[in-house]
This record gives sequence, structure tokens and C-alpha cells, in this order.
Amino acid sequence: MPRPDRPGVRPPRHRPDGPGPGRLRAALGERELTFHGSSYGTLLGAQYAETYPRRVRAMVLESVMDHSVPTTRAFLRAEADSAEDSFEEFVKWCDGAAACALHGRDVRAVWQGLVARAARGELEDPAKPGTSLSASDLVNKTAFRKFYGADYAGLATAIAERDASRPLPAAPTTTAPLHPATPVFCSDRHLPVRDYREYASLVAMMDRAAPDLPHLLPIHMVAACLGAPTANPQHRLHAPGAPPILLSNALHDPATGHPWAVSVARQLGRGGVLLTYEGRGHGSVTSGPCMENAVDGYLTDLAVPHRGTRCPAVPS
Repeated sequence: MPRPDRPGVRPPRHRPDGPGPGRLRAALGERELTFHGSSYGTLLGAQYAETYPRRVRAMVLESVMDHSVPTTRAFLRAEADSAEDSFEEFVKWCDGAAACALHGRDVRAVWQGLVARAARGELEDPAKPGTSLSASDLVNKTAFRKFYGADYAGLATAIAERDASRPLPAAPTTTAPLHPATPVFCSDRHLPVRDYREYASLVAMMDRAAPDLPHLLPIHMVAACLGAPTANPQHRLHAPGAPPILLSNALHDPATGHPWAVSVARQLGRGGVLLTYEGRGHGSVTSGPCMENAVDGYLTDLAVPHRGTRCPAVPS
């Protein structure tokens, strides 16, 4: 990823391509880059467009990360809101779907009971019989991962099975290792926390915003990055001279909420075109023929969808 030489300094624009997508473009013998980046890859694409706007032929940014969010509190609040929104969608689905393994039950109460059992060390890890599953792993590895693919049926089944499991003797749980993407995350975001008092207030804020999902991964990532250098701090996206860039986002994305895509589209001005999938999950470009046709037409024929285009959710 092209990076500034010093924190807070943007890389110079209109220079010969550096490492990353530019090298791939040159190796393919193409004068311009056609790029599709998803999730964290949207930062890579956005920075390429900012640095080499006239080298872009077409660019799709799917599940859009907003690199302009300025403060630790704003970043964590956005992440908590998006995750809780997905939990609410899961509860709605269970209430209305006979196929849900928790249909007819109080889904939120069952889930909160599991979180409490995990916090006491009484919930067995199905992948490691005889050992306990921490509340953090229950939230991030059981629920949050299922939200990515909008696998609500799978999540309901997993919750029902764990709810029916025999409790382990209460015991302390271990802390999960850091996410492998932590060094990259630390390099791309300056999210300071002054002291423990502020950290505690951030945890409390996230618990209010996402009361069903304590211990969300972003708060762990922020803690892990304290004191780490930030080579590419946040800034608003500015890519004058770039062609129209297509932003694709689900309305209910657990990790990159729809408001982030709206924000990035506004930063791009007339060059940002937002395509909204009115469904759930992290990733959207293959979510039904409406999305697929819009994205394929743009990438192959440079047919830009009308601004404000929305595609209906595909029944799950």
C-alpha cells in the first residue's frame, strides 16, 4: 500500500506507480488499473485512487471502510452500532422464520444467558472439548463470524446447541491471541486512549451501543495498538481526476456499516457512486442478479449505475 513518508503527510500524487496494485497493473501491460477491493481492501483501492487517480480505469470498493473517522470514540461507536444492527436483524429473522432453531423462544435471553455462562468459564468450547469458551470468543468467533455471511440459521443452531450443553465447572477463561491483522490495522489508524479511565468509558460506551455483544474485536484492536507507530493515519479521501468509483455496501453490514459507504461517497463527490444492497452480510457484489449485473456492467463496460441505485435483498 502506498504510504506517506511521515505521519499526517499524504503521499505525492501523479508519480510513477509504486508497489502494490501499480506493479500488478504494469506487469499486465495495462495503462490503467481495474480494481475490486473488499473490506480492508477498500483502503488499498481508495489510497491508490487518491495517489494515482489518472491510472484508474474502474474501481469497485465493496464493504467500504471509512478512513476519515477521526477519533477513537467515533470509530468504536460506529463498529458497535453496525454489529448490534446485525444482532437485531438476526433476532427479527428468528422471530419470523420457522427454520430458526430458536424460533418461538426469547432469542436475546438465550444468547445473554450464554454470554453470562461464558464469562463464568462454564461454557464448553466445542472445538476443544473439556476447555471453556471465553465470552470474547463466543461473541467474535460464534456470532460475529456468522453475521459476515448472514448465516442466521447456522448461528441459531450453534446457540441452541451451546444452550443445551452441560455446564463446565466455573473457571477463569484465557484471553484469545491477537488478530493476525493487528499490525496492519495499527499502521493505518491512529486511535489513542489517554488512560485507563478513558478506556473504561470507551468500553462502557460500546456496551451501551451493543448491549448484546460485549467484548467486540475493535476494542481489543485499539488496546493492542496503543503506542504503536501509525504510518498511514486517517484522512478524508481526495481523488480529483479519478473516474467514477463504485461503492458497494449491504444495508446491514456487521463490520463496515452502510453509513461509512455513504460517507466515502460524499468524500468522493461526483466521483463516488453508491450501490446499496438492501440485505445483510459483509460483502454484497454477488448478492443476487441485481447486484451482479450492476457491478459486472461497470467493470466490463464502464456502465455506471444511477446514483442511489438499491438492489433488493435476496431471501435467505
